[in-house]
Amino acid sequence: MSSLNSSTMCPSIFILIGIPGLEDLHHWIAIPFCVFYIIALLGNAAIETVITTTSNLHEPMFIFLAMLAINDVFLCTSVVPKMLGIFWFNCNEIHFDACLAQMFFIHLCTGTESGILLAMAFDRYVAICNPLRYTSIMTTNLIAKTGMLALIRPAILIAPGIFLIKQFSAFKTNVISHSYCEHMAIVKLIEADTRISSAYGLFVAFFVIGIDIILITVSYVMIFRAVFSFPSKEARLKAFSTCTPHICVFLILYGLALFSFLSHRYGKNISSYIHIILSDLYLLLPPTLNPVVYGVKTKKIKERILMLIFPRKGVIAKN
Repeated sequence: MSSLNSSTMCPSIFILIGIPGLEDLHHWIAIPFCVFYIIALLGNAAIETVITTTSNLHEPMFIFLAMLAINDVFLCTSVVPKMLGIFWFNCNEIHFDACLAQMFFIHLCTGTESGILLAMAFDRYVAICNPLRYTSIMTTNLIAKTGMLALIRPAILIAPGIFLIKQFSAFKTNVISHSYCEHMAIVKLIEADTRISSAYGLFVAFFVIGIDIILITVSYVMIFRAVFSFPSKEARLKAFSTCTPHICVFLILYGLALFSFLSHRYGKNISSYIHIILSDLYLLLPPTLNPVVYGVKTKKIKERILMLIFPRKGVIAKN
């Protein structure tokens, strides 16, 4: 392990600590993280396979779910293998450019995830509030454009943040007190005025996550207003059951995201290991729980998975 001896050096290698204060427990902490990662890979692969191979699941809601599954695989893969290398094999070193690449892909995937969740909220809004116009609004062309926008938007916004970091040549240290390369964790190491980089990070977070939270919340408020106006209790329950998985995923992702984001800037009284663990879970829990939530709550997906794994049981569940 190496570290900078002078604050005037530009590091070629960063050192990732893992979880500061819990180094002796790294081997044990890695076990549930590894289990979560395996569940995330298998679960999202199953969701993707079921949707792409089942013709009656080629609907807007399921297409967006397939996009979410692909994104979740990239999200957890961008951080967990390196994290497990730190916890189990003490592979703490990461090249400067690799660190920036990891930072880019982490924020790209989280931004894309937020955009897909917004698209799914809009899909539910149209399905429930404008059912007669659903097929004319949610066209294949619109779905493709929405998916591209969900990916391009964070990519364009994150790139300048990478460029700003690369302009600095003086760092206080090359030791990052984190399990992965995160924007503010790197900015804090810079030996210079970083107000522009910090402000830009705030702008990107608000523009992506902040606006998406507002729009998703407004969508569900309007959905619930429409649902409560349904005359049939069965119709209301069906609409609620359709929205429940989306709301669960929404609360998990944005709850952890807001904690991670705010504690980095204002959580001085929060123990560092608590912040790091929750920041790690912010990237790992949504990819792990998304296939579980949607697999259990979405009847068509659950039936198809049961039919693929247990053909007879799948037929019974369907009946």
